[in-house]
Amino acid sequence: MPTRRLFLKSSALAMFGVGSAPLWLSRAVYAKDGSAPARKKILITVFQRGAVDGLNVVVPHGDPAYYGLRPSIALPRPNGGETGVIDLDGHFGLHPSLRALKPFWDRRQLAIVEAVGSPDPTRSHFDAQDYMESGTPGLKATTDGWLNRALCEEPKPSPVRAVSLGEEVARTLRGKNQVLAIGNINDFQVKDQRMAATFESLYGVTADQVLNTTARETFDAVRLVQSIQTKTYVAANAAKYPNGRFGQSLQQIARIIKADVGLEVAFTDIGGWDTHVNEVGGQPHEGKLAQLLREFGDGLAAFATDMGDRMADVTLVTMSEFGRTARENGNRGTDHGHANVMFALGGNVHGGRVYGEWPGLQPEQLYEGRDLNVTTDFRTVLSELVAGQLGNHDLAHVFPGFERTKPAGLLA
Repeated sequence: MPTRRLFLKSSALAMFGVGSAPLWLSRAVYAKDGSAPARKKILITVFQRGAVDGLNVVVPHGDPAYYGLRPSIALPRPNGGETGVIDLDGHFGLHPSLRALKPFWDRRQLAIVEAVGSPDPTRSHFDAQDYMESGTPGLKATTDGWLNRALCEEPKPSPVRAVSLGEEVARTLRGKNQVLAIGNINDFQVKDQRMAATFESLYGVTADQVLNTTARETFDAVRLVQSIQTKTYVAANAAKYPNGRFGQSLQQIARIIKADVGLEVAFTDIGGWDTHVNEVGGQPHEGKLAQLLREFGDGLAAFATDMGDRMADVTLVTMSEFGRTARENGNRGTDHGHANVMFALGGNVHGGRVYGEWPGLQPEQLYEGRDLNVTTDFRTVLSELVAGQLGNHDLAHVFPGFERTKPAGLLA
């Protein structure tokens, strides 16, 4: 038999005509006086699903072994043109499709962590993503996500304190803390105001305290989402988001941040990175990877540009379940690997530098003789952001079983 909580959620769906999945989760609580919460620091996580080829995202052009391992898919050394790697520090450089991110590197708002990843050796997309989103590598029994656990307890959190962009809550945000799942704010609409009022009145007088509270909190969430929707949104500073779901999701996050309704954490993702075949086109700077990186880089740049001075409150971090083989395969692609690269973008990021120990690409330096070795646990990076950005220092709770090492100094 369905629970009454599920019935309420299903009834809300029918009543508001939202579509195939809810735009909110129940148990959202908002300040009863209607006031907006004070502005807080915000942590945004972006997951590149499919295992992005980090060696062709941030290219180790100063390591000659890179070119020996990838005779047909290696990016050209910096040449001052559109096809070469965009040099960062004489050893590493950005893929040319990430040109839009270079100004943020120059302004020291973009930092890179190299040879980062999970200590678990799995090459399964499903398991690796689950471990990274739960924050407990190798442990499948974890039911909640690290980003949900990262939220500090509050007596009256905003219904949009935690937002998952998509039709359902992402794995990393599942847990006891309230989360709002949003597909598109503009699609939200109440089709029958009279019916909505009737349902709210009925649930409000029920003797079932749990049902009463759940209903009240749900309707509070509905009203807040509508209040955001009614405000016309225009990206600032001539920012132009790329077409597609990823750009739209970042714009939704920017819109919620600017509405000043108490956002603390947000999650979105972008897929398509499993480049076993035809990772590059006729030239290494062309093809599937280049197209995806252009959408990815242009989206991040548009978001940071749109936020302007508000980036002082925001840190955005990117991750992918694992990297790809150091050596190209026979199909102008790469297979499942180990270590990868992470980006941190924000106003309080100590950017303009590459963090992490570079293990090298010589045969004896590779993990299992085939992959870039992990020298930085991904939880080291996330722990620093959770503590510095969200103010949660109970890292043993956020990342159980992980012994935190000294912070790298990513944040000011």
